[in-house]
Amino acid sequence: MILTQLDTVRRSVEQANGLPNAHYIDPTVYDEERQALLFSQWAGLAVAADVPQPGDAVPIDFLGMPLLLLRDKEGAVRVFQNTCRHRGMILVEEPRKIEGAIRCPYHSWCYATDGRLVSTPHVGGPGQNTHAAVNRSELGLVEIRSHVWFDVVWINVSGDAPAFDVAMADVLDRWREFDKPLYHGGADSRFQLEVASNWKLAVENYCESYHLPWVHPGLNSYSRLEDHYNIEKQGEYSGQGTLVYRQLRDETGKSFPDFDGLSDKWDTAAEYLAVYPNVLLGVHRDHAFAIILVPQGPERTVENVHLYYTQPDTHEGMRARNTQLWKTVFEEDIFVVEGMQRGRHAPLFDGGRFSPAMDGPTHCFHDWVAAKIEAHRASARAAE
Repeated sequence: MILTQLDTVRRSVEQANGLPNAHYIDPTVYDEERQALLFSQWAGLAVAADVPQPGDAVPIDFLGMPLLLLRDKEGAVRVFQNTCRHRGMILVEEPRKIEGAIRCPYHSWCYATDGRLVSTPHVGGPGQNTHAAVNRSELGLVEIRSHVWFDVVWINVSGDAPAFDVAMADVLDRWREFDKPLYHGGADSRFQLEVASNWKLAVENYCESYHLPWVHPGLNSYSRLEDHYNIEKQGEYSGQGTLVYRQLRDETGKSFPDFDGLSDKWDTAAEYLAVYPNVLLGVHRDHAFAIILVPQGPERTVENVHLYYTQPDTHEGMRARNTQLWKTVFEEDIFVVEGMQRGRHAPLFDGGRFSPAMDGPTHCFHDWVAAKIEAHRASARAAE
């Protein structure tokens, strides 16, 4: 395995270099980061709106790990390994409604939507559906630790991260005012972008406003670079805020309904946070969005974008316009992250330098990555 040098990354923003090239292009480093940054933290998998009704089930490949997102018959969102406990067969191949039990297509072992093994036909021989050696109570589906916040389904694959409310205490407190029902806009309020870049570059680009004048001239025409401020919480999240959020209005001047009970700050402000490792969130007085970054290897990422509103019955035409506005903004970023990805193949690039005034949020993310990898390596050495 390549053991990259990270000491210069951990320096202050005035003196630090960015992450070495290998962290964007090398398969072995990608595998190391999968464990250190994604499996051992609270990472974003999907959104609860993907399984809106009891019995809804969606198979998801998460960094090569087959998972099953479902809403059980009691209405709780759960995540399981999408494998039968008998011979490891994939249980659900396509999104569908589970009407009764989850039936393995191989030998027909069946599981309830809460993961319990409820049927083992012929396991004791023809016509014998039980066997003393097969204890159903010990052979339920393997459940992945999960938590739903901001409609994002967060998972901790390793199972040993601090409790979600502890790990995310600061961001929960920062956006306490938005701890209200969020209503997914539906089919016209979700889209997917495929980007030929490492997932970390999408985080880095999202959490800073430095690029606005050149990459987003339309957005910068009313929400200028000088109207933004940096947000940095060491070890948890970073991002940017604007002081001049402009609401979308229809032909009659109406806008989306506001969230109830917001402080005056949000009359004109909006904030955009990269919550480490792979969730990008935005809040405004009248809508919010969540972007789940799904790594597909060292040099490819899928971005799943979801928009939310304060009420379930917002104007369809306005929702579609709002979705298109955000899609345009996010598409404008693609050439940037893909260009940086290609640039990481330049062998003499040293990770780059940061503007202390403008790049603090990106440096904050790099420092978090380096700290988690160093801790992961130390733990591996201790176990030897």
